[in-house]
Amino acid sequence: MNGWHYIDGAWIDGNPLVMGVWSHAIWMGAAVFDGARAFEGVTPDLDRHCRRAVRSAATLGLRSPMPAERIQEIALDGVARFPKGTPLYIRPFLWSEDGFMAPDPASTRIAISVVESPLPAPSGTAVCLSRFRRPTPETAPTDAKAVCHYAQAGRAHGEAKRRGFDDAVMLDVLGHVAELSTANLWMAKDGAAHTPVPNGTFLNGITRQRVIKLLRGAGVVVHERTITFEDLREADELWSTGNYAKLLPITRIEDRHLQPGPIYARARELYWAFAHGG
Repeated sequence: MNGWHYIDGAWIDGNPLVMGVWSHAIWMGAAVFDGARAFEGVTPDLDRHCRRAVRSAATLGLRSPMPAERIQEIALDGVARFPKGTPLYIRPFLWSEDGFMAPDPASTRIAISVVESPLPAPSGTAVCLSRFRRPTPETAPTDAKAVCHYAQAGRAHGEAKRRGFDDAVMLDVLGHVAELSTANLWMAKDGAAHTPVPNGTFLNGITRQRVIKLLRGAGVVVHERTITFEDLREADELWSTGNYAKLLPITRIEDRHLQPGPIYARARELYWAFAHGG
């Protein structure tokens, strides 16, 4: 791993060990993270990702040892340790050391990682329907980017990979489309963009929110609404938004093949312009 990690006031390279076998987060799961990106010399919405990390920690009963502004400052210092333009993944990670069942907020620790990670090429992904579903706010901390969510998402992702697909479409408990296993989902139909309305079962992603604002500002109609899997199968275009890959076209859903379309292309163009200060 080509990366640097800010832990306990110092930068450490490689992949350092930070938890003990009896750390509360190891067996009780009180851990959260957020992800941001540096690429082509820019760090779009880094401030919002840092603020969400602090909010996610509070949702799980943790207390960030530092404010979001300090997390951002440290992250930018980490970015500066690499040659300008290096594609990087930025991850504030917070976890509990002590407590029983509920974490002790005073025991919260933080590691801020900056690691080299190329952006995935926008060459097109294939998705299928998963049998695994997203939880409700009453059954999981769905308003936090909590580590506990990724066991279920990982089951969906692994199932899709075993079937020969790149990712999985996850539904909510009512059978409506929620998201992909690690990214928000979009479709285009009859010249308008559509994306599932946030209903508490998935994170209203920062990149998702940004793309909605950019498309609407450019005059593209965006509908946040209830979407079925059949809607996806009949869409004119499909794509995903998320911090790790930003915007990626979906070129196959189950046995149907699609091509990247004009609304996806416009969204990607607008996002790249925004990221570079446009």
